[in-house]
Amino acid sequence: MDGHFSENDVSGIVEADRSHIWHHLSQHKPYESTDPRVIIEGRGLYVWDQHGKKHLDAVSGGVWTVNVGYGRESIANVVRDQLVKLNYFAGVAGSIPGALFGQKIIEKMPGMSRVYYCNTGSEANEKAFKMVRQIAHAKYGGNKWKILYRDRDYHGTTLGALSAGGQDERNAQYGPFAPGFVRVPHCLEYRKHEQDGAPDVYYGEWAADQIEQVILNEGPDTVGALCLEPLTAGGGVIPPPEGYWDRVQDICQKYEILLHIDEVVCGVGRTGVWFGYQNYGVQPDMVTMAKGVASGYAAIACLVTTEDVFEKFKDNPDDKLNYFRDISTFGGCTSGPAAALENMRIIEDENLLQNTTDMGRRLMDNLYALKEKHSVIGDVRGAGLFCGAELVVDRTTREPVDETMAQAVVADCMEQGVIIGVTNRSLPGKNNTLCFSPALTVTPDEVDRITDVVDGALYRLFSASC
Repeated sequence: MDGHFSENDVSGIVEADRSHIWHHLSQHKPYESTDPRVIIEGRGLYVWDQHGKKHLDAVSGGVWTVNVGYGRESIANVVRDQLVKLNYFAGVAGSIPGALFGQKIIEKMPGMSRVYYCNTGSEANEKAFKMVRQIAHAKYGGNKWKILYRDRDYHGTTLGALSAGGQDERNAQYGPFAPGFVRVPHCLEYRKHEQDGAPDVYYGEWAADQIEQVILNEGPDTVGALCLEPLTAGGGVIPPPEGYWDRVQDICQKYEILLHIDEVVCGVGRTGVWFGYQNYGVQPDMVTMAKGVASGYAAIACLVTTEDVFEKFKDNPDDKLNYFRDISTFGGCTSGPAAALENMRIIEDENLLQNTTDMGRRLMDNLYALKEKHSVIGDVRGAGLFCGAELVVDRTTREPVDETMAQAVVADCMEQGVIIGVTNRSLPGKNNTLCFSPALTVTPDEVDRITDVVDGALYRLFSASC
């Protein structure tokens, strides 16, 4: 397929893009003299740009989304068939794919029971925040309205979601934010030296105890929910340290605080199990998901709750406000759950959870091998096919490399035909973690290709320190 598209074929498309499209996360000044990149086609793990250049996509669409890879005709077919039968009806009524996917996803989530459809991860998190606030008014006289969120975590791009945003560069210049959102410390063991009082042992329990301290400072009767990613994604690919989640669960139960887990990145197989929290034996009250739910073949996001949370919105039918007074227009689209059902079938039939575990282990082993060769790699971490390598100037001080150098690694890999990621406009002075999240279908040869290209990039850019 290399060279299938010539530059002349899409010259008009490129010019239309340059003239009219506002790209995400992009400074557009360079496009005045250089062409924006246009992705033309995708198959498996590979995409082709407007020049016909083939790239191995090691970040699943750039943002951890295309879990089952590109070009899945079966998903396209079920979406097409569903759109012809019924494309949309508002979520005040049900649909066949909505009911069937709801049943299917709940089967994978013991303890959960209800699915609320919307169309982005940001929106799903907003729904959870609104539920917490409504419960506070209905059950606690307006108390227990505060929502805790964690440093380095990210929950979306709306003003409400940014209010729970632990990435200061993403938040910069967008305030003031909604009141009642309170930050708790991160749990990145590699950077525990930056946290006052962090111990050398039992760090996970200590990190969770810092959450309890915030609760006590705020007043337990004012805190309604704790919102966390199971593994922090864009804030540096941070798996929780041992003992962390057990302690978090105990704290939430102790103070009657709803546990809201944001699975927008980790959900639907990314870590080798259906949901990231299932690696740690924790039982949430609310779970949000998007990205990999339909692998980008249709827009869909969900808020999933326990029956106990659901019951709080129907226990007094005489109260005209005693239901969740919310709607998501495109939560009524039937293409999303139709695509999501077929996406789940593919994951099951092709045994992709096991492949994720196996190939994730290979990817981590390869990254550890690179760490042995390149002193610029200070830390390697991840779970399943969700991995990161933090780049540092010095392993002793753990000083981060300048973000331009981390971005240079990404650019070098792109030149070699492999697309990797890097923390981007997230943390001042700490946008230094390379990110890897290939599709769950990745093969051993493709894993090796990814890390071989990174190896070459590190040699070219950091040879003096290797």
